Amino acid sequence: MWFLWKSGPMSAAINMAWDEILLDFAPLIGHPILRFYGWREPAATFGYFQRHASVEQLINLRPLVRRPTGGGIVPHDHDWTYSIAIPKGHPWYGIAARPAYARIHQWLHSAFLLVGLTTRLASADVDGRGRCFAGAVRSDIMFGENKIAGAALRRTRDGFLAQGSVQPPPCAPPRSDWEAAVQVVGSRLLNIDWEPWAPDENLTKRARQLAETKYSQASYNQAR
Repeated sequence: MWFLWKSGPMSAAINMAWDEILLDFAPLIGHPILRFYGWREPAATFGYFQRHASVEQLINLRPLVRRPTGGGIVPHDHDWTYSIAIPKGHPWYGIAARPAYARIHQWLHSAFLLVGLTTRLASADVDGRGRCFAGAVRSDIMFGENKIAGAALRRTRDGFLAQGSVQPPPCAPPRSDWEAAVQVVGSRLLNIDWEPWAPDENLTKRARQLAETKYSQASYNQAR
């Protein structure tokens, strides 16, 4: 069984806080969670290991928030975002990074095909010089010659987190159709049984505190 949480639009800080909370509390939650979410205002996130001074020269979107995962700069002005949190002990937890990345993007690629958008998986790496959608890595989702979906991963002793972004082309179907297709493909090809999920008061409080004390603070976002 997998949980499904459609959390809706939130601020950049709370979005990153929620993904960290889902990772940290994955063993307590007990099942994988697929979270679909959005943004209350334009923003950009950047990889945990990137230097803030370099990032701010490459993109004009603000706020700039450091992700709990790696990867490059991702603009969140028109994108569709999701995260997947897997607890330790689940079969997906033990999959190595590259195969896990490929599995997730094969899933999303199949969902695009289901809604009539012909995509493919990238076969080679292309340097984007720190900007996620300026380049591509193997298994990114391509539409024509353009990358439209990428992700960043993190594995801890307690769980596995994937944070993904889709930059839909103008001809893309409504987001709601694609999200429904993701669920259908998950059920058909990956044998996932879905169960709606919502956080309790304790997790909500922790996420708000983390957003206030970490992801909205320059001391964290500009630490490198």
